[in-house]
Amino acid sequence: MWQAGRIMALAAVLAGCSVAPMPVPIPVAIPAAQPAPPDFPTAARTFVAVVDRVEPVAEAFCRERRPDLNCDFRIVIDDRPGAPPNAFHTLDRQTGQPLIGFTLTLIADARNADELAFVLGHEAAHHIAGHIPRTRDTAMAGALILGTIAALGGADAGAIRSAQDVGAAVGARSYSRDFELEADALGTVIAYRAGFDPERGAGFFGRLPDPGNRFLGSHPPNAQRIGLVARTAADLRAGRLR
Repeated sequence: MWQAGRIMALAAVLAGCSVAPMPVPIPVAIPAAQPAPPDFPTAARTFVAVVDRVEPVAEAFCRERRPDLNCDFRIVIDDRPGAPPNAFHTLDRQTGQPLIGFTLTLIADARNADELAFVLGHEAAHHIAGHIPRTRDTAMAGALILGTIAALGGADAGAIRSAQDVGAAVGARSYSRDFELEADALGTVIAYRAGFDPERGAGFFGRLPDPGNRFLGSHPPNAQRIGLVARTAADLRAGRLR
């Protein structure tokens, strides 16, 4: 559950308190940091209000879709010096609790509450869809395939390890764009159920450098993501999707 609890506590965090660094296995790319707005307390209040509304909806959606998962989301703040605007989902290594992190610069850079709600829904969707274990599985498969090919070709131990590393990297990226689109769709549902406008929330895609269709790129083209959010939101409004 949401741990900050109080607006003034988050305002203090925005002013420069520290938390432990967090790993970033599945990031959402956000544009380069813009000049920070002077009104940090307003940014803090907006973020707390969004978390208070979206987190219980995300947890209920998680239990609905994946009753086998730990759906007790913990929202954390990453205030590492120089960290770019970013959000990420990871798992506590000891308990398996899903963690969703926001950098201070993302909170400051968000143009409205809908953007924060969409990003939070997107990151929760990565957990609901099981993207961390699925990425791990594809990485292992890629390492096995290329390692086996290298071994059959008579490679030495060092070359086999190198082939396994390459295979793991390729395997991990093989479905990353599909995972991002899946998280966009599920995140749209979560934000919509929480009473936010996911199309307005996806407006930050318009501020991102377009990754295009690069081979093994980690994120889909921005236009594809914006279109998917718009179609999903239209289906929700029409009652074709719940």
